[in-house]
Amino acid sequence: MKIELSNQKKKQLERMHDSARDGRVRDRIKAVLLASEGWTNTMISQALRIHETTVTRHINEYLQSEKLTPENGGSQSKLNSIETMALIGHLSEQTYFHTHQIVDYVLSEFEVIYTVAGMNKWLHHNGFSYKKPKGVPHKFNPEAQQAFIEYYRELKQRDEPILFMDAVHPSQAAKITYGWIRKGEDCIVYME
Repeated sequence: MKIELSNQKKKQLERMHDSARDGRVRDRIKAVLLASEGWTNTMISQALRIHETTVTRHINEYLQSEKLTPENGGSQSKLNSIETMALIGHLSEQTYFHTHQIVDYVLSEFEVIYTVAGMNKWLHHNGFSYKKPKGVPHKFNPEAQQAFIEYYRELKQRDEPILFMDAVHPSQAAKITYGWIRKGEDCIVYME
């Protein structure tokens, strides 16, 4: 299929090709440029190593609306907006360590079936990431810590040596594992 392009349009498409990072966009641009140079769809498909029907679709979409970028963003959420907000609220209060646990919760709470891969995409789309919670000592006292910092600063002002002594003993602290936590938020785990 022959496409008529002006020299200016060809140069514009070549600049777009040079700056595009997505290989699918570059393939679409190449298909359009090669078609404008008289190549057949069969020749373009062999050169780009894509199916001939794909070349035809790329060229037709360009002719209809000058489309050069794919629009595949996945399927729509299976949860409605109320269920989505309820699940986001629940996940903000409770940290799950495995995606299959969230899939089970959604099935029991909303009677909606998700695959683990589908739920991973849903979690990322709704601002969650799989990260490690912040560990805080069980007997952590921020006021006592601030008082010690101020006292230590006063001690450093004196012209005397400061000696630190502490006993060393094995730790039986809990190991912190990863979980689904909202991006930009920290999950605090108090360790004993």
